[in-house]
Amino acid sequence: MRTAMGVWRWRRNPLRRQTDLFEAWVAFAALVCVLLVAPAVGWVAGVQVDDTLQRAVREQRQERYLVPAVVVRPTPDPPAGAAADPGAQRQTPQRTQIMAAWTAPDGSSHQGRVPAAEEPPRPGDKFRIWTDTEGRVVGRPLDPTAADFHAGMAGLAAALAAAALVETVRRLVVRRLMHRRYIRLDRAWAAVGPDWGRAGAGS
Repeated sequence: MRTAMGVWRWRRNPLRRQTDLFEAWVAFAALVCVLLVAPAVGWVAGVQVDDTLQRAVREQRQERYLVPAVVVRPTPDPPAGAAADPGAQRQTPQRTQIMAAWTAPDGSSHQGRVPAAEEPPRPGDKFRIWTDTEGRVVGRPLDPTAADFHAGMAGLAAALAAAALVETVRRLVVRRLMHRRYIRLDRAWAAVGPDWGRAGAGS
């Protein structure tokens, strides 16, 4: 509102300079961009990201399966050289993985290390893991709600970035205008300065 009033005020003001009116219109255009263009950019970005993530959700749900697994042993074999480096043992968390066996959706049998809970289960305990069609361990499919949240955050970030870009451009334009005003003022002062205060000089 102040920007719009500024544009109206500078329309017929006798003290108005061309740069004053131009600066007011630049501020008005920046305000319109922040209020209209930036939200539109955020909405478009959010929709595109949401489409991409929802497509990934559908693909992951079609390609990933929750299959039963059986604990073989709760602790994997220690890595080579671990016994010779006690400091590494203290830094590396124990029982972060377990050895398990499972059957893939295609019927093939697999055995390998999988992430364990804080309290690893005992040998023979059953649990479930996510795998692909061939039995490779994969992460849990992306949840649609999480996809919506990430899309919303992406849209918000895009809107804020657009608004920041508009404000940056406005500041650069205003800075350029101020620089031109100072140059004109210096030239005008250089022209009248030597005669300032002299009798008959028209001052």
